[in-house]
Amino acid sequence: MNPQITERPPGAKDIEQPKGRGRRFTLNGVLWPLQVVFGFFFAGSGFGKVLLYDGVLYAAAPRAVAWYAAVPQPLIVFIGVCEVLGGVGLILPAMTGVKPKLTPLAAAGLTLTMILAAGFHIVRGEYALVPANLLLGGGTAFIAVGRGKLRPVAPATITTSRALQSFAVLGALALLVCAPTWYTMTNVQF
Repeated sequence: MNPQITERPPGAKDIEQPKGRGRRFTLNGVLWPLQVVFGFFFAGSGFGKVLLYDGVLYAAAPRAVAWYAAVPQPLIVFIGVCEVLGGVGLILPAMTGVKPKLTPLAAAGLTLTMILAAGFHIVRGEYALVPANLLLGGGTAFIAVGRGKLRPVAPATITTSRALQSFAVLGALALLVCAPTWYTMTNVQF
């Protein structure tokens, strides 16, 4: 008798395996939603800071966000540009397959930004803001490790379908995040 072949007992039924993927969680299945959520969050948050290039908005901003008064206008705008680019970088390079190594780099840059923000808020005694910085930094660190080492996206050539998907994501960012942020900051009094 071959030891690798086992006999089934009489009357045993075949156990059906679930069809398709079922409901199992995969690292890739966790990373993609995180990338999208964090990408949209940072793009929106950063866009709000970029809008502070306008002197009138910058002058009114400390009434809504106290720490803006402690930071020079060009630095806030610079942080905003970094956050917008980082947010887009979390999604598009991995989605298109064009330079996908930029996704973990964007995540690492956002992680560093959140570490610096947490340190800034600790120095100012704004302890209530630190948990958000740690949560955002931890999430982006997870994405950086996940896409950098554990589940990297393979480089691919750009196709019409991927290009259209990219434009759809950029359009969604503009409509769902940037437009409401712009409207709120330019039409609502702080």
